[in-house]
Amino acid sequence: MNHVYPRNFSHIGISVTDLDKAVEFYTKVLGWYLIMEPTDITEDDSAIGQMCTDVFGPNWGSFRIAHLSTGDRIGVELFQFQNQENPENNFEYWKTGIFHFCVQDPDVEGLAERIVEAGGKKRMEKPRYYYPGEKPYRMIYMEDPFGNILEIYSHSYELIYSDGAY
Repeated sequence: MNHVYPRNFSHIGISVTDLDKAVEFYTKVLGWYLIMEPTDITEDDSAIGQMCTDVFGPNWGSFRIAHLSTGDRIGVELFQFQNQENPENNFEYWKTGIFHFCVQDPDVEGLAERIVEAGGKKRMEKPRYYYPGEKPYRMIYMEDPFGNILEIYSHSYELIYSDGAY
């Protein structure tokens, strides 16, 4: 049977150049829970090794991974692959694929400053309001210290877009 209903979001995988620093950033700055310590995964005949070969193809060698969870129980897998490199421009929004993820914090400005203090950067000078003078809904685009794009919303997705927002 083909049942159409909204599926829950389970997890997202994020690649980083330094897994230990990423775990520190995401647990200390965003407050996410570390649910599995950084672990080495090696190409072999184990179940996880075979699954990775299915995904990456042969000769992937090894990588490091850690598992975290957000406050609303969304999983975050952090990956550090061999010879990991950051592209010069990690914000090619015009190309197919995920170009950002969003977190929610009522203190948008405070979280943005903590991200900058931890080595990230602002992609916008200051937060923007969706309904200036009417509602306090605001957002800002940021980068984590590894070049991954993240957005901060002050309020829930549903609240922000329920009136159309623009």
